[in-house]
Amino acid sequence: MTAAELSLLAILAVIAASFTSRLNVGILAIALAGSIAIYAGGWKADRVLGVFPSSLFLTLLGVTLLFGAAQANGTMAALTQRALAATAGRAGWLPPLLFALACLVSTLGPGAIATIALLAPLAMAASVRAGVPPFLAALMIGNGANAGNLSPFSAVGVVVNTAMAKVGLAGAEWRVWLVNFVAHLLAAAVAWLLFGGPRLLRDGTRATLEAPAPLARRHVATLAVGAAWVAAVVLLKVNLGLAAFAGTALLVLGGAAEDAATLKAVPWSVLVMVCGVSVLIGVLEGTGGMTLFTDLLARIATPGSVNGVIAFITGTISTYSSTSGVVYPTFLPTVPGLVARIGGGDPLEVALSITVGAALVDVSPLSTLGAMCIAALPAGHDPAKLFRQLLLWGLAMTVVGALFCQLLIGLFAGTR
Repeated sequence: MTAAELSLLAILAVIAASFTSRLNVGILAIALAGSIAIYAGGWKADRVLGVFPSSLFLTLLGVTLLFGAAQANGTMAALTQRALAATAGRAGWLPPLLFALACLVSTLGPGAIATIALLAPLAMAASVRAGVPPFLAALMIGNGANAGNLSPFSAVGVVVNTAMAKVGLAGAEWRVWLVNFVAHLLAAAVAWLLFGGPRLLRDGTRATLEAPAPLARRHVATLAVGAAWVAAVVLLKVNLGLAAFAGTALLVLGGAAEDAATLKAVPWSVLVMVCGVSVLIGVLEGTGGMTLFTDLLARIATPGSVNGVIAFITGTISTYSSTSGVVYPTFLPTVPGLVARIGGGDPLEVALSITVGAALVDVSPLSTLGAMCIAALPAGHDPAKLFRQLLLWGLAMTVVGALFCQLLIGLFAGTR
């Protein structure tokens, strides 16, 4: 068996392991990549080390450090409390507010997982007190957090935009965010209509919410540094990750954050997973395995159906696997080869279909987002019922995502 064939089997094994094992698949990916490249491909160890995505790693680390500081020093929690208090407990306003708040926080940089961790305990409790069905509250929080998850400032957005730039699709950062936002906004709107939103507006029920404490000096300093970071990246085109390191250093040196707590808040397992799978993808490309992988995908797609097919495939895998750590690093590099082998299709449309198809299913309880919403459910409510509801929703989104991408993705790629 050739190194190309072994590397393809390795990526399929990593995808399978992400379904069934608790092992961080980044570790498995590096172990397989090194073994195949050296012993089957004849590579030297230095060449294997050379495919490690050092630029991506530093960018992810910088971004997660900055928002780890904001999370650890209580800034993000303080903002969440204020936003919830702005509704004065009006039940009818809570679902759209939860979506908007989760989307805003996620867009600014923490990403969906950190946003849910911050928002879910407060939001689920407030929603239940106001009479909002837990299923509706979870869908609003989950879809809102995911709607902002692919912004250029978030760790997952960095993963996607870096992978797209490597295949010649740079410069679509805000288009990636927009199509993902619209897809999740539509999903949330349908959920609001189906699961009690209009009734809540008619009833006018209120919940009692605690008044938020005043902002401390560390919170004000963190907000100022965060605003300066966004301005530097957007207006001055400063490197996203390096600027985030500078912002984190300012917070720690100024006493607004503690380095130990900040480092502890970094999602190290995600970094290991993303970078580890990227190493295996580098070996897959270097040994010719990527050609075999794209040939495999091309057998089940045509130029006319590729957007819907790839969205369905990535959505199905993402239901059981890590979207940012496995699906995006694995499938985005296949885009040029896939389009070439099926003899048509637009590369940007296919890439956007991958991002949307994989993301829409992430409110499933098999994902971190759905699981954290269930964990935040107040006592007295049935977590098994919420699990079943979220699972059915997540599975349905594989089809919804495929239809959305097949019918509408061209509007966002500028091809229709």
